[in-house]
Amino acid sequence: MRTTDAQVRKLMEEMAKHGRLGLASARAGMDRKTARKYVKEGKFPSELEQERTWRTREDPFEEQWDSLAERLKEAPELEAKTLFEELCAREPGRYKPGQLRTLQRRVRQWRAQQGPERQVFFAQEHRPGEAMQTDFTWANELEVTVGGQPFAHLLCHPVLPYSNWEWATVCHSESMAAIKRGVQAAVFRLGKVPRYHQTDNSTSATHDLRNGKRGFNAEYLALMKHLGMEPRTIEVGKKEQNGDVEALNGALKRRLLQHLLMRGSRDFESAAAYESWVQGVLEKANRLRGGKVEEELAAMRPLSVQRLVEYSEQEVVVTAWSTIRVQHNTYSVPSRLVGQRVRVRVYDDRLEVLHAGKPQLVVDRQVGRNGHRINYRHIIWSLVQKPGAFAQYRYREDLFPSLVFRQAYDELQRVHEGRAADVEYLRILHLAASTLESQVEQVLARLLAEGGLRGAEQVKALVAPARPEVPELAQPEVDLSSYDALLVEQREVAS
Repeated sequence: MRTTDAQVRKLMEEMAKHGRLGLASARAGMDRKTARKYVKEGKFPSELEQERTWRTREDPFEEQWDSLAERLKEAPELEAKTLFEELCAREPGRYKPGQLRTLQRRVRQWRAQQGPERQVFFAQEHRPGEAMQTDFTWANELEVTVGGQPFAHLLCHPVLPYSNWEWATVCHSESMAAIKRGVQAAVFRLGKVPRYHQTDNSTSATHDLRNGKRGFNAEYLALMKHLGMEPRTIEVGKKEQNGDVEALNGALKRRLLQHLLMRGSRDFESAAAYESWVQGVLEKANRLRGGKVEEELAAMRPLSVQRLVEYSEQEVVVTAWSTIRVQHNTYSVPSRLVGQRVRVRVYDDRLEVLHAGKPQLVVDRQVGRNGHRINYRHIIWSLVQKPGAFAQYRYREDLFPSLVFRQAYDELQRVHEGRAADVEYLRILHLAASTLESQVEQVLARLLAEGGLRGAEQVKALVAPARPEVPELAQPEVDLSSYDALLVEQREVAS
């Protein structure tokens, strides 16, 4: 397979990082001998090729080239494929699909020799301790699971571009809570802060996108002021200005993938355990950057503030439906709070609901807008008294805790007529709330497998069978006179 300029560029970047030819050639996807040749020559494949000045066959576009060149001068962004399609439509049958590559070469040559000037990118010289760059990157391709379930998540990824020191925290959205937690985790890990903090300008976590001006939002500016950093951003559509963290996003995920393969499992007990593992991997990587990290730290200012709380707060009123609406999403709460004003602490991954300062509920946070998370335990006591509301309940799908419960409801609909199936299902759900959901689920799964599910009483008998009678035991009489005699004897001895 032909070696490309992109492969050699990757090879040179890897050699500059660590100088190991074998590792660099593997990462560039080429043979070690080929890699050695390009390292020795110090040139790209396109530079080593001798330009051919002769043609092996007649140019099929010679007659039309002058008119094509005029079109390119008028609209340099025209692609060769578009021009080819126009030629084919103008003169049907004259050109074959394989001739497209010939025209693409002619157009590419014209652009290089006569085309408009192209944008030039400038390599940046990073100074120690000057800036921290932060970006979010999706990590779903790592295929991590938590408790056996797929774990969709992002990594908030702060980087010091001079030394490539990096840190990461797990998050679920590009929120202000996530960037506050991620940046604080990084600077408190370092114990020092750089002068600038740089981000892109596409996220509402740091920017106010409502008016189109993309200025920093007030909460982000307050965070920067507290930590003592000056916020700065890249230009709109100029991701290369955040190039170090953009490049290290891919390197981070490749490193994590390698360590997952070494670990032998992608499953973790909890999200906290997974984050701890990620940070352990980064600790090892950062040790290899020791010299440059020391230069960074020497140029940075000491961190002299306390960590800010990593949540925002809202006050909301619990509706008559036993729900609250927080940041465009709906959550159920215990029905005893209906009509009460509660304070909600909004973290990146969860909500904490408090009433009069006392914690009432912790619930996973919904990502996006117009989502809902309804816990059947909060409303089932009212729903069993009003079973007619179940059929048209807005959030009815949330009242099936698992696929087994959904299958049980479908079976009850087959067995019973009208609303009787709703009544029986709600009584089963009430039983799950009163006992253990897992036990009810096991009984339902068994009855469904046997084809014998009929109703709630049948399930209740298997989940909570009648307790056996406890025999009455005769209560023995206790004679305390022996203790009195012992006390008298002890007093006599003492006297």
